Amino acid sequence: MNLENKRVTIGCFGIITDKKDRVLLCHRRDYDLWNLPGGGLEKNELPWDCTVREVKEETGLDVEVVKLVGVYSKPMQSDIVFSFKCRVTDGKIILNDEADKIRYFSQDKLPMNTVPKQVERINDYFSMEMDTVFKVQVGKTAFDLIKEGKL
Repeated sequence: MNLENKRVTIGCFGIITDKKDRVLLCHRRDYDLWNLPGGGLEKNELPWDCTVREVKEETGLDVEVVKLVGVYSKPMQSDIVFSFKCRVTDGKIILNDEADKIRYFSQDKLPMNTVPKQVERINDYFSMEMDTVFKVQVGKTAFDLIKEGKL
C-alpha cells in the first residue's frame, strides 16, 4: 500500500469507568473483539464531540468529556487516535447494531480478545498521573491478528 497518498483518519474513543473503577467495553457484532466505545471523526466535527456522539451511538449512554487521556499516532495505518476520560451523565446501556454485549471490566480482567492497542490505552489511563500521554503505536492491527489466528 502506498502510504504517501493515504489520508489520515482520526479516531476518538471514550474511557468510561464505573464506581468500582472498571472500564466499559463493547463487543463488536462484526468481529469477535472487545473495544472502547468510539469511532471515526466526521467532517467539521470536534474530537470531543465525536467521542460523545460515538459513545451514545454504541452504548446508549450520554457522557461528558472530562480529560484528554492520550493522543496516539499509528503511522503504518495513517491513523491518529484521541482517548478521552468520560463521565456518564444520563442514559442506560442499550445493545445496538454495532455492539452485541456491553460490560464493565476490571483492568486486570480484560477479555483476551480486546483490541491490543486499546488495552495499551486503557493501561495508560490507569497508570497516568496528571499528564496526557503522547505515543506512537506500531505493530499489526487487530484485524491482521485475527486473520493470523492470534486474536
